[in-house]
Amino acid sequence: MTLAPSKARAAFEAAAAQRILITDGAFGTQIQTKGLVEADYAGDLGLSHEQKGNNDILALTRPDVPESIHRAYFEAGADIAETNTFSANKISQADYGAEHLVAAINRESAALARKVADEFTARDGKPRFVAGAIGPTNKTLSLSPDVNDPGYREIDFDYLTEVYREQAAALVEGGSDFILIETVFDTLNAKAGIMAVKQLEKVLGREVPIMLSMTLTDLSGRNLSGHTVEAFWYAVRHAKPLTVGLNCSFGATQLRPHVKSLSQIADTYIMIYPNAGLPNELGEYDEMPDTTAGFVHEWAIAGQVNVLGGCCGSSPAHIAAMAKAVADVPPRKLPTLETKTRLAGLEPFIMAA
Repeated sequence: MTLAPSKARAAFEAAAAQRILITDGAFGTQIQTKGLVEADYAGDLGLSHEQKGNNDILALTRPDVPESIHRAYFEAGADIAETNTFSANKISQADYGAEHLVAAINRESAALARKVADEFTARDGKPRFVAGAIGPTNKTLSLSPDVNDPGYREIDFDYLTEVYREQAAALVEGGSDFILIETVFDTLNAKAGIMAVKQLEKVLGREVPIMLSMTLTDLSGRNLSGHTVEAFWYAVRHAKPLTVGLNCSFGATQLRPHVKSLSQIADTYIMIYPNAGLPNELGEYDEMPDTTAGFVHEWAIAGQVNVLGGCCGSSPAHIAAMAKAVADVPPRKLPTLETKTRLAGLEPFIMAA
C-alpha cells in the first residue's frame, strides 16, 4: 500500500535544513502556576473521581489555560507546539474515571494547538507545527510489577497498541502534524506506539510522521527497560522517525555525553528537550533560562542538534533564551552511515562486513 506523503514532514525538513528549530517547554509546571482548583479541572463533566491534577482534561473544562500556554511558547519563539496530552490515554485516564473521554480530550487538545499554531503562521508566514504528544502510561511491557512473578505483565503488547492507536487517531483528527512518542522509559512500549501509528497510517492512507524521545533513568545512559541510547536507536530505526532524541529525567549537563553519542549514529533529525536542571530539595526547578540556553548552545555549536526545547521546570523564558542562543547557529547535518547490520538487545550489536 502506497501512503500519501506528509506535507508537514516536507515543510519540517525544509525548515530544519535552514536553522535549528525550537519546540516548546514544560506544560505541567506551567499549569501549576495558574493556581487552578478542583472546579477548574472538573468543570461540568460530572465525573465520579476528583480531577485536580488531571492536566489533560483542561482541554474540555478550561481550554483557555492550555491555549494561553501554547501562545506564550510561540511568542517565545517556538516552532513546534506539543499537545497537552501526555496522560490522555485510556490507561492513565482510568485513574480519573475519564477513560471514555480520551478521544475528545486528544481531539480538542490538538485543535487548540493547531489554532494557535496557524494564528502565528498567519502573522509571519513561518511554518509552525503541532506534535501530538503520547506519554508512556504507568505500565511497562518489559518488566513485571511483581517481584515474586517476573513473568507477569499487567497489560500486553496488543492492548497497549490499541490504547495508543485510539489516542493517535484523535490527535491526528484534531490537527496534529506528527505523533510524538515521548519520555520513553520502556523501549517495548515505544514499539507499541510505533505499531499504533503504522496501523493508523493504513486506515488513513497517508503518512503520519513519528517523533521519538527516550528518557534516561541513570547517568550511564539507559532507560528503565535497560537499553542504552545506541541500542534504543537501533531498536526503533526501522520506523524511520522524523526525529529521535532525549527528554526529561536530567538537565542538559547530565545529557551532554548521550546527546553527542546519539547525534553521531542517528541518520535523522535530533530533538533534545532537557529539564531545567535537576530539582532542588523541594522538588522545584530553579535553573535560570540563560544557564539552560548556555548548555544547549554548546550542543548547537558542536553540530549535534536539529531541534531544541525544554521539559520539566522550563518556561517560555527558557524557550526564548534558547531561541536567541541558537538563532545564528547552523543546524546539525544528518550523517551518512556505512551500511551495516545494526541490532540491539540491551546493548547494540553491529555485524562486521
